[in-house]
Amino acid sequence: MNNIHRGYSTSNGGKKSGNGTLLFLGLAALGGAGGYYYHTSTQSVKTASPASPKGVDYSQVYKDIAELLEDDDYDDGSYGPVLVRLAWHASGTYDKDTKTGGSNGATMRFAPEAGHGANNGLVVARNLLEKIHEKYPGISYGDLWTLASVVAIQELGGPTIPWRPGRQDAVGAHACTPDGRLPDATKKESHARDIFYRMGFNDQEIVALIGGHALGRCHPDRSGFDGPWQEAPTMFTNEYFKALAERKWIKKELENGGWQYVDKNNTDVMMLPIELDMYNDKEFKKYFDLYAKDEAKFFEDFAKAYKKLIELGVPFKGDEKTYVFPKLD
Repeated sequence: MNNIHRGYSTSNGGKKSGNGTLLFLGLAALGGAGGYYYHTSTQSVKTASPASPKGVDYSQVYKDIAELLEDDDYDDGSYGPVLVRLAWHASGTYDKDTKTGGSNGATMRFAPEAGHGANNGLVVARNLLEKIHEKYPGISYGDLWTLASVVAIQELGGPTIPWRPGRQDAVGAHACTPDGRLPDATKKESHARDIFYRMGFNDQEIVALIGGHALGRCHPDRSGFDGPWQEAPTMFTNEYFKALAERKWIKKELENGGWQYVDKNNTDVMMLPIELDMYNDKEFKKYFDLYAKDEAKFFEDFAKAYKKLIELGVPFKGDEKTYVFPKLD
């Protein structure tokens, strides 16, 4: 795989694009028979019988996904950010009280969840991974999507994230989660806590996960916002935290009637409204500042929180092998 660590381009210039935004989209954004059931506290979800997951060579799947990442005609040259966003939005619907949602089921394959505003543009990632699923039909979509995000994070310079299979695919829309479970970028820091606490995260884990905004960019036709969070959106670093802490942020009105923050000295770089509110929150701020100063600590905490995120609600049996994939690039 070629090196795809590069700076951003200020314009898509007609390139194929999909929203690289990971976390805060929310309301701000413009199968088969013969299955079995797994039970939650409030619902039963019919799932397809897996073809033969034990026969899947996950290390080879990792390599094949890595070969798909680079594309000079897509956004800033990498599909990595949108693959992370796919897994995040599939996983971030989890509700610990009802034990519904999460990456298990891969319910974003179905309407209405595929059409939720927060999921605009993710058809790009789902379609890209379809060729991998055709080659490895024994892998569930939930496992494929989460594994693809691990590939993207690692191959774009991020931390190593242990991963294990065990997600089961739902066979219909009955398992879709209601709209509104993902964060709304226009709201306050209390909203971020409401969303993440519902999944079972604490303040430190919330800030660590938001560091994933080092990757990707927003697109007006997807989220309503526009631009990357830092100048190298295909490199996983702690630069997001440095930018938030060290730059002067000013408000910019958008053509759609909304607004965002932009760097006073480089207005191509942006922050979402909720992010400055979070940074100015006393309890959140100490973690933002910590990660701005210590990339190794950020990587350590992000890896733990991200593994937790993509495993929320997954009915592991306890005998699954945990994979620690070596980075290829």
